[in-house]
Amino acid sequence: MTPPPDPAADLITPRRAVRPRRRLLFISGVAILIAIGGGFLAEALLALIALITNLAFHGRLSIAAGSPVGHQLGAWVILVPVAGALIVGLIARYGSPAIRGHGIPEVMERILLHDSRIAPGITVLKPVSTAISIGTGGPFGAEGPIIASAGALGSLVGQLSRVTADERKTLLAAGAAAGMAATFGSPVSATLLAIELLLFEYRPASLAPVALASAVATAVRYLFHGVAPVFPVPTITAPPSGEALAAYIALGGLVGALSVAVTRVLYRIEDAFERLPIHWMWWPALGAIVVGLLGWWDPRVLGVGYGNIIGTLSGDILGRSLLLLTVLKAAVWLVALGSGTAGGTMAPLFTIGGGSGALLASAVVMFFPHLGVDVRIGALVGMAAMFTGASRAPLASVVFAFETTQQPLGLLPLLAGCTGAYLISLFGMESTIMTERLRRRGIPVITEYEADHLARITAGERASRDVVSLPAGQPLGETRAWLAAGAEGATHQGFPVVDDAGAIVGLLTRRDLMAPGGDPQVALRRLVRRPPVVAFEHHSLRDVADLMIREGVGRIPVVAADGSRRLLGILSRSDLLAAHESRLDASRPAEPTIRLSFPLP
Repeated sequence: MTPPPDPAADLITPRRAVRPRRRLLFISGVAILIAIGGGFLAEALLALIALITNLAFHGRLSIAAGSPVGHQLGAWVILVPVAGALIVGLIARYGSPAIRGHGIPEVMERILLHDSRIAPGITVLKPVSTAISIGTGGPFGAEGPIIASAGALGSLVGQLSRVTADERKTLLAAGAAAGMAATFGSPVSATLLAIELLLFEYRPASLAPVALASAVATAVRYLFHGVAPVFPVPTITAPPSGEALAAYIALGGLVGALSVAVTRVLYRIEDAFERLPIHWMWWPALGAIVVGLLGWWDPRVLGVGYGNIIGTLSGDILGRSLLLLTVLKAAVWLVALGSGTAGGTMAPLFTIGGGSGALLASAVVMFFPHLGVDVRIGALVGMAAMFTGASRAPLASVVFAFETTQQPLGLLPLLAGCTGAYLISLFGMESTIMTERLRRRGIPVITEYEADHLARITAGERASRDVVSLPAGQPLGETRAWLAAGAEGATHQGFPVVDDAGAIVGLLTRRDLMAPGGDPQVALRRLVRRPPVVAFEHHSLRDVADLMIREGVGRIPVVAADGSRRLLGILSRSDLLAAHESRLDASRPAEPTIRLSFPLP
């Protein structure tokens, strides 16, 4: 009979989760190609929006940037948004319901629930339906649908390629970031937005491809539009004083509270539409009636409205005109988006936030002129704070406002104001405008990222040193007698087998040792049938946990890393759970470690 192979000839040890460098280079290269496609997709969508806008409101065939303002339709303008909404409803009903909504939440859902798989048709249907919606007066931004469409392009490439689910998520996020960067020329904030809202992680394997995609998509935008900021404003030359900075923090907090209210109103409107006794295909048309009526009153609220943002940030729109624009834009956007049509959230939020910030700053200047508050900075802070409060992406919001205006002296007020909005949002609502729909469906969304606690602890630190091992040369009969006697340690379910030098040979379970028919004289080493599953002392507990799952074992020996395979200890599942005790201790209030004493006179 041929003897079994010696299991000590090999070890099963944790494999590092880090992808090979060549694999990362490959994914980065694919992300660059997706970014080029996403950049041209963004340009095509913006051109299509301009074409439909010019046709619908001015009767001319042109892809030059246009606006509903200045139309000569009179009261007939009310029907234009309704016609566009009817077409979008038909596309959603008979094309794909996934085109409904504002883009980013739908992308988040595909990442969380569907392994980052997006139907290929969305790459075409989403931008077309959005162009029709916005081109016929829908009060939306093009950026959300562009993000969704470019993300769908990344997902499609990932589905056509032999990649892992993690790599497909990276390609989807790279496409989404490229869409935002191509729209606004904001590569850094696009990268941060992907991290804060889509990737749910921060690691080189995903950061590098997304950052490269954002940079390349921005370069594509530069080919068409040059390097000028998207929102050009007069240069801010005076840094804020301490009093002004405090005012910007308060302003950001107030706008953050407004963002909470806006989010709640949006979802109440959605709930109201869902209670209607008609098919959801007709909801956008009902919402478009409100859009048409208010757009007839003030055409500035129709369409994307980037010009409104520029006018607010520049201080060209003030007083009653600004108040009317802010209120009406909020009203038409909330009703239209709540009706379930296709459109983005960023540009409307920037309009509402910028107008609110400028109005609040104007009030401060009127009643407290000595604080030195600048209305333009107030508008900038309000714009970013509104998006921060609604999305809880403060870093992306701060950098976005800087990149789209190129005003370095606005960075400090932006950071202060957005932090104020972020804190208010945390206290004011459980979820965000991006995650509320997911929360209602019972889908958990993690928005707090921290290093894996188990990855910080080595196996050598936590391994139990009191290990009951069996000599490799010991006969089976002697071992069975020891087990039957119930000696100390004999009640364990598994035992490491070691040679005379203390090196591990394998593991045997109680079932292996007590199996009927065994030769009592056979040495234990001959019963070992597979290489030992072990961890070296320098491996992390995360590596150990992954190895337990992969190999289907409940305990793993820890051996020396000097090549001797000397047994040092053992780790069980309960040891991994107990390792979290230090994490829980760190979250509990502790007594002061330093006490100050003041001598009495």
